[in-house]
Amino acid sequence: MTLICDKFTVHTKGNTDIVDITKDVKNIVYRHSLQNAVVNVYVAGSTVSVTNIEFEPGLLVDLQEALDRIAPVDIVYHHDEMWHDGNGYSHVRASIVGNSTTIPLLQGALHLGQWQQIVLVDFDNKPRTRTVYVQIWF
Repeated sequence: MTLICDKFTVHTKGNTDIVDITKDVKNIVYRHSLQNAVVNVYVAGSTVSVTNIEFEPGLLVDLQEALDRIAPVDIVYHHDEMWHDGNGYSHVRASIVGNSTTIPLLQGALHLGQWQQIVLVDFDNKPRTRTVYVQIWF
């Protein structure tokens, strides 16, 4: 089995900024003209996630509101008591959503659903530059 590794950066606003990275991932994958492979998309960091979602305004608000109910910004987190950085909620949210997704490449195309995109969600309480890693196994 052969492995290709690549990466790109994303600049975010923080505070649950949701960025569609589908085009960036496709650019990396399709550059290699492969037919069948497994594509893993991973972001390093404990306050950021990668997931799949329909990237439309209503659902983006729904996701934000759901995460606000699950891990509110305005409650006491033990992490904040230890580090005094005010981003305990962002660590909890990132842990729940996760930091990677895997998509099959079949007959030369990433197999995403009709309304499915790959997104990076930055939960931190400040703007960040995030590195997204793409690994392709074939």
